[in-house]
Formats: sequence, structure tokens, C-alpha cells
Amino acid sequence: MATKLPGETYRGAGLHMPLSPDGQVAAYVWPLRILNVQGQGCGGPTIGVEVGNEEVLRFDCHDALGHWHGGGYDRLERPRDSHREFPEGVQRVADQVDWALQQIEQKSRELLEEAEHGEAAQVLEPAMVHSAVEAIRSHLEQEGDLRSKAIAEHLIAP
Repeated sequence: MATKLPGETYRGAGLHMPLSPDGQVAAYVWPLRILNVQGQGCGGPTIGVEVGNEEVLRFDCHDALGHWHGGGYDRLERPRDSHREFPEGVQRVADQVDWALQQIEQKSRELLEEAEHGEAAQVLEPAMVHSAVEAIRSHLEQEGDLRSKAIAEHLIAP
């Protein structure tokens, strides 16, 4: 699951889904991760892919401050070393979640290879990846709009 940093708050039930038959490659989601960036509360779903206990990809779907981490999040040790912006036009949480899940379903192999996890890329099972993406999407729907509740509680800036 996501590397938890001091001062972060998590709401909703996390979900962890295997992407390989041995379960060593897996996807996860935290429905709401709240953190402070530049003095401002922000947050939203955090979705990622891990290999063993190493977080390799992470998508922080946090609206205007949303971004993602590629190239090996844990291996690079400092978040800014792996930091990437969402593509232009992908600014709202729902769009960021859709884009992240699309990357996991369509580009996991390529992204794992880029992060120097070629062996993990080779054991990905496409049917398991598809099932995991659908389970994450369904789980987020079932958890409801936790972000709006956090905004109403003044934990996240609107």
C-alpha cells in the first residue's frame, strides 16, 4: 500500500488487488489520502502499483494539485525525483482516477520496465490487471464521495 508519510490522514477502506499469479505485483487504492502541500490541505484517492513491498507507481488524484510518480517511487527515495504531472486537461479528481486506471490497464508493463522491474512486468496477467482496475473503480464508487466530506470539514481546500 501507499507509503504513509507523517501528518497524512487516510479515510475509507484500502483495497489491494493482485496483478500477477504469485501476488507479488499488486495494485492498491486508498479512497482518500489527505495531506498538506505548501500550507494547503489537499487530497483525494491514491492509486498505485507495488512489487513485493516496494511502491513503484503512485497516482495522487488530488484535483488541481494532483500528480503521479513513475520510475520507481520507493527506489528513487524522494517523491520529487519521481514526480510527474498529469497530462494537460486532466485536472479533476474523476479524470485523474480514470487516467490512472487507464495507465495501469494499458501501460503497466511499460511503466514497470521503466522503473527497472522487468521481471515483474513479465509476470503481469492481463485478465488480473483488468479485474483489479474494475475492482478499484467499483470500490471507489462504493466508498462514496469522501473528498467532499473532507472539504466540508475544512480538511481539504475546495
